[in-house]
Amino acid sequence: MSDPIVTTTEGAVRGRATDLAHVFLDIPYAAPPTGAGRFAAPVPHAHWAGVRDGTRPGPTAPQPRRDSFGALDMSVYFGPGWVPGDDYLTVNVWAPPDAGNSPVMVFVHGGGFSAGSTRSALYDGTAFARDGVVLVTLNYRLGIPGFLDLPGAPANRGLLDVVAALRWVRRNIEAFGGDPGNVTLFGQSAGATIIGEVLATPDADGLVRRAIMQSGSGLGAFSREQASRVTSAAADALGIEPVVADFARVPDEQFVEIMPKLGGLDLRTSTGFDPLLGLSTFSLVLDRQPAEAVAAGAGAEVALLVGTNTEEGNLYLAPQGNLTTSTIEDVHATAAKAHSDPDAAVARYRARHPEASLGELRSAIMGDALFGAGSRHLAEAHATHRQTRTHTYEFAWRSSAVDGQLGAAHTVELPYVFDLPDLPALHGSRGLLGPAEAPAGLAARMHGAWVGFARTGDPGWPEAETRRFSEPD
Repeated sequence: MSDPIVTTTEGAVRGRATDLAHVFLDIPYAAPPTGAGRFAAPVPHAHWAGVRDGTRPGPTAPQPRRDSFGALDMSVYFGPGWVPGDDYLTVNVWAPPDAGNSPVMVFVHGGGFSAGSTRSALYDGTAFARDGVVLVTLNYRLGIPGFLDLPGAPANRGLLDVVAALRWVRRNIEAFGGDPGNVTLFGQSAGATIIGEVLATPDADGLVRRAIMQSGSGLGAFSREQASRVTSAAADALGIEPVVADFARVPDEQFVEIMPKLGGLDLRTSTGFDPLLGLSTFSLVLDRQPAEAVAAGAGAEVALLVGTNTEEGNLYLAPQGNLTTSTIEDVHATAAKAHSDPDAAVARYRARHPEASLGELRSAIMGDALFGAGSRHLAEAHATHRQTRTHTYEFAWRSSAVDGQLGAAHTVELPYVFDLPDLPALHGSRGLLGPAEAPAGLAARMHGAWVGFARTGDPGWPEAETRRFSEPD
């Protein structure tokens, strides 16, 4: 089986052939972000001579390594951490061997705007290629280079990278057998939140036909005031002024080194709460939330599939042992991070979940604040325009991890979307899916819905219905 070679606008690239896919790794979509360029908009990559090797994974964005997540090993989600190398604004492509005018799906990874990469084992696109889809995954700038708000620098540079990757797809995906007019952008967590703002970005108009937001938020952006606190803290930790010229002189190693010092910042203001509840120091920085832009008509022509997991907040409590030890004071403290009247909020959630333990109540409040409310707000805003479809889902299958406590937590749906529930790293005593076998058929149903939506705009259920993915059909 000979290696496939594709010629892109920047040069030729050699991939590898398998029975199910032609795979091309580490293809640049923008120039390496170095020096002051780390705080500038992405620019086109230089043309290369000869044939570039696309058979091996490449470098990743600077980031701290994140393996352990309490009792869980989350390296399968976060990937290997920082693999140094300047040329990391790249895409991976999986194409059917006989691709021709095939639907295209472009995935944006999560990781709190500060971690993750295309090298995560969860983002293998073979199942998509098997089912007739050209799958593209992408790296983007993270942390300080990607999302720190600096005067004189374009905001949300990680978002600008995603748009640049979509432009690369528009220019080049036909050479891989994909249809540039049928692109579905999908992402999870921070990646899904980024997609919400892609819908509102004029530079992305016409690049995306459909979008899928998995456990993101249309209300997850920082205000300028909140972002300025992060910028000041980063400058103080580095001993520099909060200006582009000073940050441009700092090596990436120091940016990664100070990341732990930025945790725990109080980002509450007189006009708003921290939309990430202190779980991440970085987010989009916007004057209005993505859901507000969608309510005003942004992205109305892009078909949307949006949903969350039933027990999102469990990821931040169960692996750390806090699901069983939470007190009523913990519940009220969590509510106070997201509600002006925490007592009333706790009462509302107790009425909705009368049998819940204190930990489960805390998880419900946390999951709704982080993902649920913002996803509902964006979906409802999109549906009001009626220019195209708006579909919703809920992922309810409960993982047996952490002695059965993890449940339908944040990230648990990803193996089913990528049809990889049997991946060994997901199982065992510390695996995300726990020691139990994956339920038969769930991956086929969920992965099939994503593929169907990308192909025709119909995931398989009416717009008025929220499809619930759980073990029984």
